[in-house]
Amino acid sequence: MSQAVLCICHGTVSTTADLPAFITNIRRGRPAPPEVLAEVARRFDRIGGSPLLRITADQAAGLEARLGLPVRVAGRLWAPYAAEVVADLARAGVTRLLSLPLAPQSVDVYHAVVREAVAAHGAGMQLVCAEAWGEEPALIGAFVETIEEGLARFPAEDRAGVAVVLSAHSLPQRVIAAGDPYEQQFRAMAVAVAARLGDRASPTRVAFQSQGMTGDAWLGPDLPATFAELAAAGVRDVLVAPIGFVADHVETLYDLDLEAPALAEKAGLRRFERAPAANARPKLVDALEAIARRALGLTR
Repeated sequence: MSQAVLCICHGTVSTTADLPAFITNIRRGRPAPPEVLAEVARRFDRIGGSPLLRITADQAAGLEARLGLPVRVAGRLWAPYAAEVVADLARAGVTRLLSLPLAPQSVDVYHAVVREAVAAHGAGMQLVCAEAWGEEPALIGAFVETIEEGLARFPAEDRAGVAVVLSAHSLPQRVIAAGDPYEQQFRAMAVAVAARLGDRASPTRVAFQSQGMTGDAWLGPDLPATFAELAAAGVRDVLVAPIGFVADHVETLYDLDLEAPALAEKAGLRRFERAPAANARPKLVDALEAIARRALGLTR
């Protein structure tokens, strides 16, 4: 039996010319209004394009080196699509495939895409699906490492008073109301991170960022509300740790690095810092390796 791993991420474009089609995919076939397209293109241009696929490829390469198995990358909403990658793996003789979402929560939306691809292009291929992995010990260790790096940017005498905001991408409230486990799973992961941090950080807060440009109600509290609450409580310094993301993308490089500092200042906070994303650091690859070995029954 030939085995392989498919790391599936959200997906992103390499050129803003593809943004209209990409956003249409995100909106399930509904084209975006021109003003939304213009704003998204502006943000992509401002950060010089997203490194998401490059980082995802680095994560996959690190995992492949650990497992000694082929590890491929696909996007849920953009190329390389799962259908293309699964077809290539089938032609290469792969008969057992692990779907490993590069998002710790709501993994079923990623598995659905891979499941469809295997049904259409992976004749005779057995599909194994990784479970939600937000509480994987090595992942929690990776996030704690990034938070410690962020805290180290503050003067030693100020660190005990730095508020740590654990952020994740918001979702429309209707998605949560329909039963998506995203919020519950993210909050459980945040509790695990806070517990591992212990007294190395002030009490943590959870916030949901990057709300969509729609008229729907979105999951909160958002960053402006969180910053205002902290300032009202006498907090002066804040570190945002984007633990809802395992790789840098627009949500970290624009929403946090360029937009959030002004939001923090407007709320009356003195200093804003952002913890690094986990990206392809060894502890993140440790987590992926543990998940893959457990799912495929691999020994070391």
